[in-house]
Amino acid sequence: MISIRLAATLGAAALFGLASVSNARDDDDRDNAQVRRGFQIVPTGVYLNLHGKNRELVGLGSYLVNTTGCNDCHTNPSYLDGGDPFKGQAELINFSQYMTGGRQFGPFTSANLTPDGTGKPAGLTLKEFIQTLRTGHNPHDPAGQILQVMPWPVFGKKTDLDLTAVYEYLRALPSLPDNPKPRP
Repeated sequence: MISIRLAATLGAAALFGLASVSNARDDDDRDNAQVRRGFQIVPTGVYLNLHGKNRELVGLGSYLVNTTGCNDCHTNPSYLDGGDPFKGQAELINFSQYMTGGRQFGPFTSANLTPDGTGKPAGLTLKEFIQTLRTGHNPHDPAGQILQVMPWPVFGKKTDLDLTAVYEYLRALPSLPDNPKPRP
């Protein structure tokens, strides 16, 4: 299977000469490694629904979500009893509340990022998801309100492909209700 990035680079190489093809292959190898690693690090107990999903994007999205600390805020508590790496224990992600939100930061509570009843993560379309991560404003919130704790200025710098991959991974998660015990 040819990667999305390699396909785009090969198309550009046809226009501008073949010098960039070896760089495209290097990028493709890195991308494939991230996709493979993404599937390796899906938390134990989390079962992905790949039906109708782009497998390559799901794997890349898993890599991005599970290596950038999303669990720290969007899973509460983050780890199962006896599985807290900060206590020297082997990591065990709290799969039953994985990405259901519920971490409180003063008056703010992290959002449930699992798909809603229509399959949209956090109830957002892809366009709304990318807009939220680029601007800090969830279009479902009142005008002028921005996310105060979410590091959207950092995530908003990611490429459209990266954000689409995160979205596709979140779409593959089981739909779960909001965390029933929000807390700090």
